[in-house]
Amino acid sequence: MNQLVLPLRLADHAVFESYFVSGNEALVGTLVELAEGGDGHGCWLWGGLATGKTHLLQAVCERAGDRSVYLPLGTLAEAGVGILEDLASRSPICIDDVDVVAGDAAWEAALFDLCNQVIDASGQLVVAANGSPRECGIELLDLASRLSRLPVFHVQGLDDEQRIGALQLRARHRGLELPGETARYLLKRSKRDMASLYRLLDKLDLEALRAQRRLTIPFVRDVLQF
Repeated sequence: MNQLVLPLRLADHAVFESYFVSGNEALVGTLVELAEGGDGHGCWLWGGLATGKTHLLQAVCERAGDRSVYLPLGTLAEAGVGILEDLASRSPICIDDVDVVAGDAAWEAALFDLCNQVIDASGQLVVAANGSPRECGIELLDLASRLSRLPVFHVQGLDDEQRIGALQLRARHRGLELPGETARYLLKRSKRDMASLYRLLDKLDLEALRAQRRLTIPFVRDVLQF
């Protein structure tokens, strides 16, 4: 079977410069070094929903360029294990949502083969999941052993002040100014996970551009009808 074509686009915002680093400095430093061709076999990063795992994996690929590949198994698992064929020549290989296929014998065998090929090719593997290697549900012991050798990083979530800082950083990356009082207003009146907050910021960005308005509290209240 020939390798399937992967028509995946990286999100425009998913770069290291727009990731709010606080609490994850060691992880981000490791990923930047890997993306720029540094030594190391890769790493495993884990954390809860909306902690930025996908952002970081895509940032690695953006920094590494065409030699890398991003595989979101949460989206691609149904395509079958053929998507892993002939990938060992790419590096870093960034596999997102690996816990989605944990316990599936065919997927685990294919991932084990890929791990061996990556090692033989002196490549790098960056894996993301909702849990640590021991908590991920991988049943193939050889695969679990291979992956457990990767450095493991727990992606730290953000407190409220850090959420505000993350929103302001994303806004600046998009050419917007988000005053602190407006960011706090958003935080008090919306879901607090960063994915939801970023979606609101996307909407405000579009409406502010259309109206040629600044992100004041009255403008935000009118747009979002809080």
